[in-house]
Parts: sequence; structure tokens; C-alpha cells
Amino acid sequence: MKIRRKYCLLGSLLCALMTAPPGHAADPILLGLNAPRSGEYAQEGLMQARGAIMAVEEINQAGGVLRRPLALLERDTASRPDQAVNNVNELAAEGAQMLFGGASSAVAVAAGKRARDLGLLYFGTLTYSNDTTGKDAHRHMFRESYNAWMASRVLSQQLNEQMPDSRYFYVTADYTWGHSTEQSMRHFTDTKDVGEHGRMLIPFPSAMQKDLRVAMQAAVEAKPDVLVLVLFGDQMVKGMRMAHQMGLTKSAQVVVPNLTLSMVEQAGPALMEGVLGASAWTWNVPYVYNHPRGQAFVERFVERYQTYPSTSAASAYSIVYQWADAVTRSGSLNTDRLITALEGHEYQLLKDTQTWRAFDHQNVQTVYAVRIKPRAQVMLDPLRQDYFELLAKMSGEQAAMGKEQWLAERREHNQPEQLR
Repeated sequence: MKIRRKYCLLGSLLCALMTAPPGHAADPILLGLNAPRSGEYAQEGLMQARGAIMAVEEINQAGGVLRRPLALLERDTASRPDQAVNNVNELAAEGAQMLFGGASSAVAVAAGKRARDLGLLYFGTLTYSNDTTGKDAHRHMFRESYNAWMASRVLSQQLNEQMPDSRYFYVTADYTWGHSTEQSMRHFTDTKDVGEHGRMLIPFPSAMQKDLRVAMQAAVEAKPDVLVLVLFGDQMVKGMRMAHQMGLTKSAQVVVPNLTLSMVEQAGPALMEGVLGASAWTWNVPYVYNHPRGQAFVERFVERYQTYPSTSAASAYSIVYQWADAVTRSGSLNTDRLITALEGHEYQLLKDTQTWRAFDHQNVQTVYAVRIKPRAQVMLDPLRQDYFELLAKMSGEQAAMGKEQWLAERREHNQPEQLR
């Protein structure tokens, strides 16, 4: 393991040397990517690495940051909080100036708290639990992705219009993201009555096939109009396959609150056809809404990797650029100065305007309700990955939880009203 890590670091440093301008190679600034490369969410981790590598190389080709090149260090979280915390310790010891990553909110929360202890910034990529910038928020954590509240708000608007007075059934991953997503969905769809709108919890990580089978059988027996699969990554893929086998995809409208390209790719468009979900970004957003910088990112990514970028890739790419921008604007690598530079900062990168909200460090941005297209339409695309029909968009200000609600949640959990 130590040999592999040394080669990973050596490769990153060589990349920095080759892409940096003359005279900059001797002193790279190290960034630590703490993401799943194995386990339930491995595909999301792969996409994060690809997006981060692209951003590092582009910034180095443009002259680096503070006239120094960037280099990327990586660690595998395997979607396990204890492993992610150990990774933070190792990355900090190796000299990482900033940490980012995650595809599990439990991982992001635990890793972010350890980064705070070490005086480092942590940027969450895919961490959708409300807790990340809610009860567990602190000064050193910034979340680039949207959260469960925002996803549920834009998605429930579609469900309430299209399927009012429906019976729901929830199959939910048993950890912080799953809980807060189900809670948010129930809030906005008025399905809080668990007796009327049932649920089953799925262990995370490493659920067994029998766990999913029991949950799906309970869903079959409940005969819901709407089946909400609060599952992600490989768990979602297995859940969709089982739902299809048991006839649930025909008898109910399936909802997957947080959809990514990697998940749809793994399950396949035939299984996913008609599934409703939400996203903060999909590869076709820059084309539908005419965002040239986003289009350029998609095209470079396709040229390099022969696949469209997922939300994970876009998030990691954006984080590297936003951190580099904050360093440039503040002229410093000092954590406190960077926090000040980020708080309240508005920017445009791959889509329309986004803001790092000052009071909770949530990235406030436009969110989208999406539906997976029929397989026949998907297959017309050159890469056969034209999955997402954009049904509606909602401004970040409308979608995000307001400050008074945030304060109420903080008080409920005996947390300070200002980030520390």
C-alpha cells in the first residue's frame, strides 16, 4: 500500500512538473482528493478524480497559482468515515494545503471535522445530506453540491403537479444522507405519515441482496403510486434491477432523488427510462441554457475520457478552480483568509451564477428536475449517454433553506448560531 501511494504522489508531481511553466516546478502546492475509488460509490470517485486532474492541468498550463504549480494527492475512502479521517491525517502530513471530495455525506462530515482540527479547508463534492451545511456545519467546510432540501424542493414541485394525492413508499439508505433526503421529500410532498406512506431502511455500506429483496417486497405489498429509492451509487443500481424484476417500474413512478450519469450508465437506460430525479448539473445543462464555459468543459472531457462528465466530475473540477481563485484573490494560502475570500463570493463557471453563502457555506445554485429519456432516444447520441431530459429549473434562492430555518435547526441540535 505504501508503495502504491508513493507512486501516486510521484505521478502527480511529475504531472505538475510537465504542465508548469519554467521555474515553477520545484515547489508545487499540494491538493488532497479524498474520494471513493472502491466500494459502493467507486464510479463517483473515478469521476471526481478525472475532473480534478483536468482542472489541475489547465491551471498549471495557465501559469499555476501564486506562480506555483498544483499537484494532486489522492486517497480512497471506500465510503467509510473512519478511513476518510485516516486519509485526512495522511494527506495533511504529506503537505496538502486543501482537501476535497466525498460521495457519502457521513464521510464528508467526518473528514471535514478532522480537516478543521488540522486547520485545513475541506470542500464537499457529492455530500447531499442537509447535515453537512446544517447541524454539522463549521467554518472549514464548504459544500459545492446542492443538498437534500434543494433536490427535494425542485423534484417535489414536479411530483405534486403531475401526481397529486399519491401514495408513496420509501426505500432509504440508513445513514445521514438517506435520512435527510427522505425527511425533505416527505416534507415537500406532504407524505409525513409513515403509516400511510411506508418505508424500509437499507444498511449502508455493504447491504446484502436479501436486504434489498425484503425492502422491495414490502414496496410491492404496499402498492404505492410513487416508489422513492433514496439510494445512491451501486446500491441504487442493484435496487433498480430488483425493482424492475419485481414489476415495480411498471406499477409505480420510480423516483431517485439524486441522479448522476454514472448511476444511469451502470443501471442502463432500459431500466432507468422514465425515472424522475434531481441534479445540480448534467452535461447537457450548458447546451440547453447556453453556458459556453460549461460547453468547453464537456467537450474537453469527452475528448480526453470518451465519456460525458458527471455531476461528480463537474463538482471536483469547480472546487479546484474556486479554491485557486480564492487563493489568487486573497494572495495567500492562509485558511482564515481563504474563508473570508470565499464567503459571499459569486461566480460563474460551468452554469449560471453560484454563491458560497456566508452563514452556512452552502453553495446556492440553480437546481434541475430531470427525467431519464427512453432508450431509443438515448441510443441516438454518439456516446449513447444522452440520458437527462431537463423538466424544470429552480433558482438556488428559491430552492435553498432560508437562514431562519437553518438557525432553528442549529438551535435544535445545540449548535452555535455562527460557524466556528
